[in-house]
Amino acid sequence: MFHLPLDIDLNTTSILLQLNKANYRIGQLDGALKLLPNPSIILNAITIGEAKISSEIENIITTYHEIYESITSENSNKNAKEVLNYKDAINLAHEIVIKKQMLTTNDMVAIHHVIEPNKGAIRNQAGTVLRNERTKEVIHTPPQNEKEIRDYLENLEKYINEKSSYDPLIDMALIHYQFEAIHPFFDGNGRTGRVLNVAFLTLKEKISLPVLYLSKYIINHKEDYYSLISKVQEDKKNIVYFVQYMLQAVEETAIFTIEFIDAVNESMDETYRLLGEQLPKRQSKELVEVLYYDFITKNEYFRENLSISRNTATTILKELTSIGILKEQTVGKEVWYRNIRLMELMEQW
Repeated sequence: MFHLPLDIDLNTTSILLQLNKANYRIGQLDGALKLLPNPSIILNAITIGEAKISSEIENIITTYHEIYESITSENSNKNAKEVLNYKDAINLAHEIVIKKQMLTTNDMVAIHHVIEPNKGAIRNQAGTVLRNERTKEVIHTPPQNEKEIRDYLENLEKYINEKSSYDPLIDMALIHYQFEAIHPFFDGNGRTGRVLNVAFLTLKEKISLPVLYLSKYIINHKEDYYSLISKVQEDKKNIVYFVQYMLQAVEETAIFTIEFIDAVNESMDETYRLLGEQLPKRQSKELVEVLYYDFITKNEYFRENLSISRNTATTILKELTSIGILKEQTVGKEVWYRNIRLMELMEQW
């Protein structure tokens, strides 16, 4: 363990080269976000995708259908509920950043409490270790004493909120490593740390909306992730390799996210054109935006979002089903309608 800032120069040639690539891509992503007529559509889709993938890293496995079912009804399985808790934690972190323009230890606890409602306290007992999920090998033993944990968190809080000589992307990598090394909670540390990543980047205005999530990259390169954490424990100078890993994660995740945004926009445009061809009376940007915000919709959602009557909503939903935009599903006494194209896009996340 160590305190921040480190007495190591991270402005190395290899880091700066990767930093330039990451900054170029994150700039492209932020530019794409600012051109969106309704960013909330993308934000909703991406946060659900991130919540699912980030939870999978912790072996919380569910399907998009189960997640959407949990959003739409009161019935939900345990894993889907945990995924939605994570989504709520993302939203809370963004609200904190916007309102307070800072992130404190208390904020970290609040975010964690949403992720793990019954385990929201900082550890006060020994025994917690960080393991490689595949091999179960112990790769790091974090501080075991609550006073020591709080001391490291106080240092981390100070580093997050004070001005740094490094680019915020480098700082994000350091903060992520340090939070994981502290491992302040009994459970949910990984998910909390990944929420803090994007919260910090929005705090430092590297990106205007919380849409850059590294979970997909981490889960695809999990062995490297654990190996690098272990190497930093052996010698803190190895933090340069962990920083490079995180910067590459930013670069590749930004590219993926831009491609996802483009795919959603293209799908919305195709749906708009299809309405013009098949249901010209229904062709409107507002209708398409409503369709692409909710993955599963119901008559009442349509009525509320479009300010129309029940009968009109029923008619439109039936028409959209007839031309293949929606798929009807009976659930108990209710009828749900799935956006087929949006569901297909999410399966690629």
